[in-house]
Amino acid sequence: MPARTGKQYVEALDAAQNNVWIHGEKVEKVSEHPAFRNVVRSMADLYDLQHKPELKDTMTYVSPDTGDRVGMSFLTPRTQEDLAKRRQMMKIWADHTGGMMGRTPDYLNASIMAFANASDFFAQDDPIFGENIKNYYRYVRENDLCLTHTLIHPQANRSKNAARQNDPYLSARIVERNAKGLVIRGCRLLATLGGITDEIVVFPSTVNKTTAEDDPYAVAFALPNNTPGLKFLCRESFDYGKNQWDHPLGSRFDESDAIVVFDDVLVPWDRVFIAGNNELCNRAYMETNAVVHMAHQVVIKNVAKTEFVLGVILRLIDAIGISQFQHVQEKAAEVIVALEAMKAFLTAAEANASVDAYGVMLPDFAPLNAARNWYPKVYPRLAEIIRQLGASGLMAIPTQDDFQHPEIGEYLHKYTQGANIDGYERVQLFRLAWDIAISAFGNRQVLYEYFFFGDPVRMAGALYNSYNKQPYMDKVSQFLARTGSAALQETEGHSAAWSNPIL
Repeated sequence: MPARTGKQYVEALDAAQNNVWIHGEKVEKVSEHPAFRNVVRSMADLYDLQHKPELKDTMTYVSPDTGDRVGMSFLTPRTQEDLAKRRQMMKIWADHTGGMMGRTPDYLNASIMAFANASDFFAQDDPIFGENIKNYYRYVRENDLCLTHTLIHPQANRSKNAARQNDPYLSARIVERNAKGLVIRGCRLLATLGGITDEIVVFPSTVNKTTAEDDPYAVAFALPNNTPGLKFLCRESFDYGKNQWDHPLGSRFDESDAIVVFDDVLVPWDRVFIAGNNELCNRAYMETNAVVHMAHQVVIKNVAKTEFVLGVILRLIDAIGISQFQHVQEKAAEVIVALEAMKAFLTAAEANASVDAYGVMLPDFAPLNAARNWYPKVYPRLAEIIRQLGASGLMAIPTQDDFQHPEIGEYLHKYTQGANIDGYERVQLFRLAWDIAISAFGNRQVLYEYFFFGDPVRMAGALYNSYNKQPYMDKVSQFLARTGSAALQETEGHSAAWSNPIL
């Protein structure tokens, strides 16, 4: 199958009958369930963008294996031009959601591409695992599958690693190896989009490291989501069944997050990439450069998200006539600086890209790493700025039904008007701002961005420990040595003058 349409995505999702639970019930048909139908439609829209005639060459490319057109996010970049092509495709998807969907398929597509090109890394565990990851990449690309993934263990007792929890089967682990594959039992967190995807990829954390005693938990594999024994237990939906006027974001883009349960799930050997090797798990993301390609997608998404938030803030400022106040200008400028910084990180990463050991054009990780460490601090501030500028206007937000009611609608049109905008339009804009900064959907976005790549403190530690600090320390040493030498010469000159006075 070449690049999918939205209709094909929905049909495959319903046909799979994945084991998805939400609100205390098993979901019979995901595309029609109130918690998922709207986000499924949003996902279908993304797939349909691949088939717009004017976007064909931006959204897809010709598969080297089949000659079919496949999603551009699967492209193995060999040149800087390839990176630009992939970025343009990813930006179109991100713009379509205002950056409010963090796990659109391009995120993991780029990851699987990187893993496949680094197949020799996985072959260190077993040569067949290297072949497995290459075959899996081709399979996902040629079928345009939508993936979810899990990286972390249940929180439980965080002072102990997975192997030392009271229940050794709390975290998903290998129970058995047999002729057919690995048997996995336990739990993993936190599969965003899990209930509305085709397959799940289980990989180690990008930040948390393990030791040899965690080998039973040190796995990497992929499975169809309808595999027997695999269950997705989803959090409460933030799509409350409201219309898009009242809940403009929550009614479209609530991705859902799921606890994933493995109830003695068989992972066939041809779907295994790492099997009980903590050392490879600790090194997987960095040595394959998967984290770099994932970070590239994330920064593209965050540029789109910051552009969208800036647009909302500027519209809000204009709607209520507060642009003349300096504190308002300062806050808007803060968002502008955030946007320009993110764009600069992205530009630098592509401009300084180079070919890695696997022959893949690799964006420069330094600016991407800086961006992914910085944005978790920035996004909560963007939401705070919306709250500060919107003030009580973010609470005075009647619904569309209120405006349309014959008895009270007239009052609302009059009393909620803005400086140069009528009441209906102003409240619609403020409801959008509310859905970014105050609603359950908006607060989940703040939490999500803060922990996107893991605990920001651990990420900062990883950045500090991996950063090449020596050149900057050497600059200081060289400076001190140089100025010390000049001072010494000057001192010696003065000493000579005093010892040989002119009489």
